Amino acid sequence: MEMTELATAVIAGDRRALARAITRVESARADHRTQAVDLVAQARAAGRQALRIGLSGTPGVGKSTFIEAFGMMLVAQGLRVAVLAVDPSSARSGGSILGDKTRMERLSREPAAFIRPSPSQAQMGGVARRTREAVALCEAAGFDVVLVETVGVGQSETVVAEICDLFILLLAPAGGDELQGVKRGIMEMADMILVNKADGDLKPAAMRTRADYAGALHLLRRRPQDPEGFPKAVCVSAVENDGLAEAWADMQSLAGWRRDHGHWHSRRAHQARHWFGEEVRRGLLSVLDREPAKGAMAAFGARVEAGELSPEAAAVQMLALVGRR
Repeated sequence: MEMTELATAVIAGDRRALARAITRVESARADHRTQAVDLVAQARAAGRQALRIGLSGTPGVGKSTFIEAFGMMLVAQGLRVAVLAVDPSSARSGGSILGDKTRMERLSREPAAFIRPSPSQAQMGGVARRTREAVALCEAAGFDVVLVETVGVGQSETVVAEICDLFILLLAPAGGDELQGVKRGIMEMADMILVNKADGDLKPAAMRTRADYAGALHLLRRRPQDPEGFPKAVCVSAVENDGLAEAWADMQSLAGWRRDHGHWHSRRAHQARHWFGEEVRRGLLSVLDREPAKGAMAAFGARVEAGELSPEAAAVQMLALVGRR
């Protein structure tokens, strides 16, 4: 299928075409990359935009359960929801489990929902390298909300903030020890913290945890693009569907405020510039994987390993060699 034909099918809302398009942008083949750039450009020309929500959280917090309950609620409101769930890849084999459709069985059967698991391919932050392009394709396909689920929580997870409009941190009821374990960087990026599993015997603990995080958020961050009351921490229960509607209302309120005050466009413009720089950097690194640079890298590496050159001196010589070409 030609890229123009594929782009037209994606824009028409063809789910199979969308799946094929995402497969194409995830491909590392040089010819596929050229086609993918053209495909994404045509998709963006449709001018459609969705609310992009990044979701991260500690292991065992119930991200998949929350996403399914949250997605089902949005679908019930007449919205179309895409879920881009990034699974961890093995650093050794490159393989990943990709079990999100199994964990979100109800949502995966909804005609108004689209779930795409993708391997992180060892990318920092657990966000697949081409997730941003996949988001653009989902927007072109007419989805109203795109949820990007990342594999964990940590300093590197903040890369998702350069993809999404809102960044949501999902946490479980816990004491102060977990608060210490959450990296400051990701706390500073979070637009909202949702304390999940606020039901049954855990509800009192969830309320205390919410108060702890609310205090931490306001100590760590003050932003001109935040209205009064944000960032905030709230309690939710994905199992009992409690607090989901209120959390969604808060997300809409924050997104609307940023649109009305000009922060929405400036945020996306900044993100576009950031990813331009990333593409250039990754392109330069790919040069080192091709001959003759690949051979020179191997030769310098052997000399460093043999103790003939220090890593720093070898790097200076390698960069000088690449710069002359």
